[in-house]
Amino acid sequence: MSAVPHFETVHQQDVDTQHRALRFLTAGSVDDGKSTLIGRLLFDSRAILADQLDTLERRAAGQPIDLSLLTDGLEAEREQGITIDVAYRYFATKARKFIIADAPGHEQYTRNMVTAAAGSDAAVVLVDITKLDLAQAEVPLLPQTRRHSLLAHLLRVPSIVFAVNKIDALAADATGEGFAKVSAALRRFAEEAGITVTAIVPVSALNGDNVTQPLDAAWYNGPSLLQVLESLPTAQETVEGPLQQPVQYVSKEGEGTGYQPRTFWGRIAQGQVKAGDEVEVLPSGVKALIAEVRRAGETVAHAVAGESAGLVFDRQVDVSRGDWIVAPGSAAPRQQFEATLAWLDTEPAQIGRKYWVRHGNRWVQARISAIEHRLDIHTLAETEAHELAVNEIGHVVVELQAPLPLAAYADNRVAGALIVVDPTSNRTSGALLVR
Repeated sequence: MSAVPHFETVHQQDVDTQHRALRFLTAGSVDDGKSTLIGRLLFDSRAILADQLDTLERRAAGQPIDLSLLTDGLEAEREQGITIDVAYRYFATKARKFIIADAPGHEQYTRNMVTAAAGSDAAVVLVDITKLDLAQAEVPLLPQTRRHSLLAHLLRVPSIVFAVNKIDALAADATGEGFAKVSAALRRFAEEAGITVTAIVPVSALNGDNVTQPLDAAWYNGPSLLQVLESLPTAQETVEGPLQQPVQYVSKEGEGTGYQPRTFWGRIAQGQVKAGDEVEVLPSGVKALIAEVRRAGETVAHAVAGESAGLVFDRQVDVSRGDWIVAPGSAAPRQQFEATLAWLDTEPAQIGRKYWVRHGNRWVQARISAIEHRLDIHTLAETEAHELAVNEIGHVVVELQAPLPLAAYADNRVAGALIVVDPTSNRTSGALLVR
């Protein structure tokens, strides 16, 4: 049985995008080899400092060095052999620069994986082939593989790549039947969940097979993992569409009494802006004209989504941190909305309980008025639920104390996302993705 590689060609990007760093996270179950994979990428790309390499060689005492120690920086991580916190590492090839987020695999630390996924361009989900029952006709996947894939999909990570690790353990499998079975299981799951898979690649993080160099196997003629990563597009804020900019900071020019011009700073979430454009301030609804657009303290002709810009109005308008500057009529503030809720707290999400939510740069009190259903990650079925436990995902209805200019998360990752904070413990309790 021949394993056919699954890889979708990514169209050539423009020169500017091609040179942007790719932010990607690694996720998967405990001991799948995430930290080792990142260590292999760093080692093969020569991104390890000499003193780091010396330390690893001393710890190895003549044995093969443990590449996972390059990312497991906490003492507790080294002692337990697991990843607890998100570790960020940087490396570059001749083709591209990369920023890697090594997310924990243990279910207890799923919240950290959500943090890493929120700003990533791609997700590399590791699948340990040695943990799967290859004797079955339809190979069942591990719960964390399903959970992390679903979370990456719900958080709108643009590209999802499955890396089937420890392929060297199947050295006797000259036909690639094991990889073919796992690939089929991943494609079935992705189709059921509505996930678009960019690639499924076999790798051995420990030996370096098909990580940076192509796999020497008759049953696989696809790209290496690095070749896939070098071809992926970066997630860019949408330049098309009406302007949306959350206000992060208000600066005043000049000194003395009387009105002084103010500049409203923030990162543009959608659209573009130039002098002369009419804008609306939410939630007040007051309108004004843009007199000047600034970037890095200098006046510019225009600014687009993804850039941090300062806007000066043609008249005095009361604008504060947390407000939104938008194209007139493009956003209608709402006090009730439906959302997907990824719950991260040990205290369950309960109907009627009050929480703080943060949208952009504004904090508002909110409560969960209904839990429509909970998503069963094993069957992908929607089941009845009256609360959501830690690491569960559900469909909820939320009521706000004050209206917010919300957008569907599928259309806008900034205006469509909120974090939930427990008012008693101040813990980050969940992530809301507006439907």
